[in-house]
Amino acid sequence: MKILVCISKTPDTTAKIAFADNNTKFAQDGVQWIINPYDEWYALVRAIELKEKDPSTIIHLLNVGGADTEPIIRKALALGGDEAIRVNTEVSDSYYIAAQIAAIAKEGYDLVLTGKETIDYNGSSIGGMVSELLDINYVSLATKLELNGSTVTLNREIEGGEETCEAPLPLVVSCQKGMAEQRIPNMKGIMGARTKPLKVVEPIAADILTSIVSFELPPAKAGVKLISPDNPGELVKLLHEEAKVI
Repeated sequence: MKILVCISKTPDTTAKIAFADNNTKFAQDGVQWIINPYDEWYALVRAIELKEKDPSTIIHLLNVGGADTEPIIRKALALGGDEAIRVNTEVSDSYYIAAQIAAIAKEGYDLVLTGKETIDYNGSSIGGMVSELLDINYVSLATKLELNGSTVTLNREIEGGEETCEAPLPLVVSCQKGMAEQRIPNMKGIMGARTKPLKVVEPIAADILTSIVSFELPPAKAGVKLISPDNPGELVKLLHEEAKVI
C-alpha cells in the first residue's frame, strides 16, 4: 500500500489577519504558520494508523509551495510520514495546485488523502479536481476509512444521517472530523524527521484559472444593546426596526 498525503501551510487560527498592497495580498509579517488542520489531524493521522496496522505501507507527503513550507513538512514527517515531496511553486489557484498533485500521484499511489479544505481559503475543491485529472474515483468529506484488501469502505455525513460507501483502489479521499484524532510528534519522530528525504521538484506546466482581485475583512461586530426587562415595548420596536435575520 502506497499512500500520498497532501499537506498545505495555513495561518494559525489565532493569527491576526491583515492585507497589503491595496488589499491584494495577505500580509505575512508576524504570522505563525501551521499544517492545515484537516490535512494533519485527519488525512495524515489516518494514514499513520493504516501504516501501524500494516508496516509495509509507505506514506509520502506532498506539498505545493515555496521553501518557507519546509518547517511544516518536517513536522509532518515527525508525525509519521516516510518521505516528502515539495513542488516548488507558490501559485494559489486550485486547478494549478491540483494539476501538480495529480502529476505526482500518477506515480503508482493506491490512496491519495487530502483534508476536506484549507482553513484559510475554504475551497474544498482540490480532491475532486485531482480525481478528475487522474480519472479515478473520489469520496469527499469522509469521516471514517477502512481498508479491506483492494476495497475501501468509507463513512460520510449526509443531510439527516450518515452514508456508508465502498470504492476500489486507487482512490482519492478528502477527510474531515471523525476520521482520526490529533497527534503530537514525539522526540524520536522529531529527531528522525531531520534525516528523512525531502525531494524538491519543479512544477509542471498547467493553466492558472483564477486570480485574487482583492481581500476584504468582515465588518466589525456591532455593539450590544441592553434593554431593561421592564421595557418589552422597546425590545419589540428594535426587533422590527434594527434586527437583521441571517
